[in-house]
Amino acid sequence: MAICKSDCIERPLSSAFGRLGRFVSRNPWCFLFFPLLLAGGLGSGFIFLLDREVHGIENQFTPLNGPAKHERAFIQEHFKNNGPFSQFRLTTEGCYASVIITDQKQNDILTVDAFTEIIDLDSEIKSVNTGDTFASLCAETAGTCMSNAVLDIINYNAGEIESTKLEYPVTGHTFLGSEVGGVELKAGTSEIDSAKAIRLYYFLKEDQPNKTVRWLDAFIETVSTYKDLKTVSLSYYTSLSRDEELERSSASVIPFFAITYCLAINVAIISCLRLDCVRNKVWVASFGALSAGLAVLSSFGLLLFCGVQFPMTVTTAPFLILGIGVDDMFIMVSCWQKTKVLDEVEDRLAETYKEAAVSITITTLTDVLAFYIGLMTPFVSVQSFCLYTGTAVLFCYLYNITFFGAFLALNGRREKSNRHWLTCMVVANRKDCPNGNMCCVGGDYNESTGTEMEMPLDIFFKKYYGPFLTNSWTKVFVIFLYGGYLAASIYGCFQMQEGIDLKNLAVDDSYVVKYYDNEKYFKQYGPIVMIVITDDKFQYWNASVRENLDLCLKEFKNLPMTSENAPISWLHAYLQLPLDFNDEKIFKSNLVPFLSVSGFSQDVNFSNNQIIASRMFIQTVNISTAIDEKNMLNVFRETAEKCAKSQNPVDILVYHPAFIYFDQYAVIVSNTIQNIVVATLAMLIVSLLLIPNPLCSVWVTFAIASVIVGVAGFMALWDVNLDSISMINLVICIGFSVDFSAHISYAYVSSDEETADMRAVDALYNLGYPMLQAAVSTIAGVVVLSASQCYIFRTFFKIMFLVILFGAFHGIVILPVFLSLFGACRKMQTSIEPKNNKNHEIPSHFVNNYAFSDPRNLSLDQITYRTYQTPCSNPPAIQNPAVYPALGMSSDPDCP
Repeated sequence: MAICKSDCIERPLSSAFGRLGRFVSRNPWCFLFFPLLLAGGLGSGFIFLLDREVHGIENQFTPLNGPAKHERAFIQEHFKNNGPFSQFRLTTEGCYASVIITDQKQNDILTVDAFTEIIDLDSEIKSVNTGDTFASLCAETAGTCMSNAVLDIINYNAGEIESTKLEYPVTGHTFLGSEVGGVELKAGTSEIDSAKAIRLYYFLKEDQPNKTVRWLDAFIETVSTYKDLKTVSLSYYTSLSRDEELERSSASVIPFFAITYCLAINVAIISCLRLDCVRNKVWVASFGALSAGLAVLSSFGLLLFCGVQFPMTVTTAPFLILGIGVDDMFIMVSCWQKTKVLDEVEDRLAETYKEAAVSITITTLTDVLAFYIGLMTPFVSVQSFCLYTGTAVLFCYLYNITFFGAFLALNGRREKSNRHWLTCMVVANRKDCPNGNMCCVGGDYNESTGTEMEMPLDIFFKKYYGPFLTNSWTKVFVIFLYGGYLAASIYGCFQMQEGIDLKNLAVDDSYVVKYYDNEKYFKQYGPIVMIVITDDKFQYWNASVRENLDLCLKEFKNLPMTSENAPISWLHAYLQLPLDFNDEKIFKSNLVPFLSVSGFSQDVNFSNNQIIASRMFIQTVNISTAIDEKNMLNVFRETAEKCAKSQNPVDILVYHPAFIYFDQYAVIVSNTIQNIVVATLAMLIVSLLLIPNPLCSVWVTFAIASVIVGVAGFMALWDVNLDSISMINLVICIGFSVDFSAHISYAYVSSDEETADMRAVDALYNLGYPMLQAAVSTIAGVVVLSASQCYIFRTFFKIMFLVILFGAFHGIVILPVFLSLFGACRKMQTSIEPKNNKNHEIPSHFVNNYAFSDPRNLSLDQITYRTYQTPCSNPPAIQNPAVYPALGMSSDPDCP
């Protein structure tokens, strides 16, 4: 009885690949040169690289359709910033330069000596001249440049700092929360006793971008070389700094490409070295790495031709593609080595394609699906990376079965002629020259099997590691080991932090990092959030309606992350006038004069005698961590929704420019889970279709889930947050976990061995060494990134290391044990009595793969013939030619 049979796709696909292998072998030069021409043509798309590059953190690392972007669009449409400059009314971060000054000894900054240097620094900054002075470019309030309040209070006289009473956070009507940091108050008062840091801002107009960019660049040059500091130290920043440093971090990875390719190619070559000067696979390994390079050239060029954006995250893709390419190469080389060396080259390549191509087809499909499913995410950085990498994987597959296969055929012809791997000169075999120099003889093979001599590690997996792993006590140990791995992984998942720290987008030695570190002194007061009334039918003159608004504002004020101070409200100020505000006509007729003199003119959109929209502001406090930012965003939006759904609804939205970046918290977890679930289901479907055993397909899916949990848990323990960068790597995780598990599962289910343990050993013997080669070469492809000064690339290395480590751990340790314990199904199992009518003993491996109606009525020769009767191999010599008529065959059967 055939059980667990599911090869209706795998069997014809394998046969089709066998025919393809023959065709490639017969026409190797065509398949060698056409991919080179194709790659060269598509590679010309790199001329568009500069045009397709995506710059800006907002473009790459914030959700495409984040709510904050829609909120910003509404505010920009309804509120015009055409009045005096106001920092908290900006809908963007604005255009500015900033410095944070701290005492060199980390003592009190509020000293005469410190402020003498601060005032001199301020004067130096304001004197920066690029043909345009600060005075000509500055953002103005009441006709003068926006100034720094703490310097205004002491009248730019350092001697007054110690005698002036500064209250925190408000001195008079001036808010100091964003300018004075690390404050300690005198006991029982609001008077400042000491402070750790002073922050100065220099805001510029936004209507002259070219001039302001030049001035900001000059500002960086000035403060970075400023030497007249003896008491204080400074850190500096501009509104352009993050994006400029992001570009710098992207450029920092370029030198690693040459190192990576050299290292990966060397690893591939070393792992394919043979002492036999004929069987040496040096050139095979080199062309395998070249095949991966052609895939990158072709895919990137094609997508650049098509106008696909090129964010910095895509620069990590070539490291990954190199690993995938050589992985498939190792599988094909391993299958080639297990073919019979005396067969014709086209037979050997056909057999190689039959064995290897289905396996690499499975992993290619799963990798490509995993990457293309990543297109569902709302981050440009993730979408572009997945599109470029997924397309590169397809080209990698295409070139492996054409370009690399063609070279494998040419190399096979060289081996067939017993030629030296380097000189291509014919060398003697060891039989003819038993005492000859090893450099002058070659072409050895295993005469008992007809295949190439086994590699030492193949023997290790077959004779030592496999039997050891399938030992009962080893299985118990592996199960306990897996339990510990799973427990640590789940624990790590609960420690995971969300969101990307913006300072991590710069290189480690960037001036931006120091500035962000010093911002810790100013965390007590967070952003001032806009509360916008969006209902153009809102009746501000109706007392009961105003009461509903007051209740809503009270909800905001009572939040744990908002200040006790009343919101900044034009309406509350307006209601202080001695007027009858319950009369609509009086309310509207006095509104415009009030707004023009009160400073609230930018907060009310009053058109055609109707208030289209208005806004108020509320101060937040103690927003110091990513969790605080996430909670603030969620609570503010929940409160706004609560107001809109109350019995007396008030339609409002909340906004701050930082919400653009905080929006990642709202989608990062849900999108990551969505991608993982959808991709895992897709992997299961592919496995069910192509692995000829449903139970083994389930084990592949189990391995995917297990590796994902492990990577997610251990990346948290390795200080990697869940953000758009690590989301990319989790998508990669799905693909690579499939690679290892699918290869070993396919080898297991395809094995002809009798017992589950023997099939596990056979699978390890066939693919243990190629998987080990793949793991080492992939790590070699990314290990140089561990030395990068950029968080993005170090994160890529960390997660890739975890993916490969845990993927190989599952493929070489966990899955063989679990398959031997619980996965006893085979491609086809037939139970027959191995005796014939002449009492010949029929070898079990002959009859296990073929179902005869009554095998006992056949002779050994008949069994032998039918066993080897395949579409592409000739039967062995049969001792009794009289058997042919019984088989309905001529005396010289012809195999196609």
